[in-house]
Amino acid sequence: MPAPHYRFTTVADGDLAWGSGGVEARRAAVIDLPWTWLRQEHGAGVVLAERPGDEAGAVADAAVTAVPGAAVAVVVADCAPVVLLAPGAVGVVHAGWRGVVAGVLPAAVERLRPLAEGPIRAVVGPCIGPECYVFGAEDLARVTAVVGAGAEGVTEAGTPALHLRAAVEASLHLSGVDDVRHEGGCTACGGSWWSHRARADRRRQAAVAWLG
Repeated sequence: MPAPHYRFTTVADGDLAWGSGGVEARRAAVIDLPWTWLRQEHGAGVVLAERPGDEAGAVADAAVTAVPGAAVAVVVADCAPVVLLAPGAVGVVHAGWRGVVAGVLPAAVERLRPLAEGPIRAVVGPCIGPECYVFGAEDLARVTAVVGAGAEGVTEAGTPALHLRAAVEASLHLSGVDDVRHEGGCTACGGSWWSHRARADRRRQAAVAWLG
């Protein structure tokens, strides 16, 4: 059975945003396979790649596949990139606070589960940390209504914040994924990733997963 693989890119890999000049070459440098890349909208849409490169350019915030040689990818610059790994299947999710509220993580898990030949585990990549994520009370209440009070955080200044990692992990647990691991640091105050909130970056890092 082909093994699941994944990669979280950094600024050293260059801009992986769709439409950026030379992005195809940078994708190939990360993993030289046809990429299923997405036009993300902070929703709960999930696509299934049934062959390499299938659904490239689709409007969605997650993609899954059980096809060896198909690379599924999302791009981020503060939102959480989540990789779903299982025997015989992989998935990727773009999970910002709006996506968490919309239910993108349970939608992706539900789409992946029939393809998986064993338990699903998740890896959450670099994203903005609560220390840098000033957040309004109304929007924070929308998140905690879905995933619980564990999503509440505090900034370095002591003001209310969103703990995005905790929100993502809680959503995964509610979806039946108990094996959740975290990689990378805060995109806003770390020097290795693009950040929309801290630096208004238009460039993006990627999370990509494939079977091979």
